[in-house]
Amino acid sequence: MKSIRSILLIGLLQVAAATSAFAADDLAQIKSAGVFKIGTEGTYAPFTFHDASNQLTGFDVEIGRAIAQRLGVKAEFVEGKWDGLIAGLDANRYDAVINEVSITDARKAKYDFSSPYITSHAALIVRSDNTTIKTFDDLKGKKSANTLTSNFGKIALAHGADVVAVQGFNESVDLLTSGRVDATVNDSLSYLDFKKHKPDAKVKIAALDNADSDQSGVLIRKGNPELQAAINKALADMKADGTYDKISIKYFGKDVSK
Repeated sequence: MKSIRSILLIGLLQVAAATSAFAADDLAQIKSAGVFKIGTEGTYAPFTFHDASNQLTGFDVEIGRAIAQRLGVKAEFVEGKWDGLIAGLDANRYDAVINEVSITDARKAKYDFSSPYITSHAALIVRSDNTTIKTFDDLKGKKSANTLTSNFGKIALAHGADVVAVQGFNESVDLLTSGRVDATVNDSLSYLDFKKHKPDAKVKIAALDNADSDQSGVLIRKGNPELQAAINKALADMKADGTYDKISIKYFGKDVSK
């Protein structure tokens, strides 16, 4: 007859084995199914959108496909509205969300992230011929086009700007190029996307606020260290073999990882 100590030891080993299997469960299931299911919007250019032929494409979409390839499986995208996108991960509709999800402490409390794969900064944007606004402090007393509730609008206000309310980036640039405002504080990624499509637009970045940067990562459920490690390795390999730079330059004209 087995001793109580032996029975307890066997039980503990079984629990440990079960815990280890659970931790590897998502990656094991992905490899078994041959599919990496990814939640994304499909309406957020240039990150995830439909092209002229209605094919899903974008920076995040190509990053997702490259990760899946390195996991040895195919990428399958499940589209949904932003408001319910992360909830879809809770409901096991997909294995990850790749949709410019910012890495925040609040989200890290409930989910795990890959290492960051893209970084945006607060950019001070002015007309190309402007020689007086060189730093954020130069905004004092100047007109800046911004959405009032955005972090960018708050940065402009904090530096003494007279904020002119707008609905979004395109309206900000329209007011800037027409001379109705002196500047706009906005997302560096939005600026790069704009200049990629309109390289002759008479605007430039005067300064970047590197202290106010925002990094995004691949969002996954907690308790999947093997999956997290596999995604991180895929991202590192993409940087090493030039795949990341190729995708980044295609959509933004430069490396946007830093």
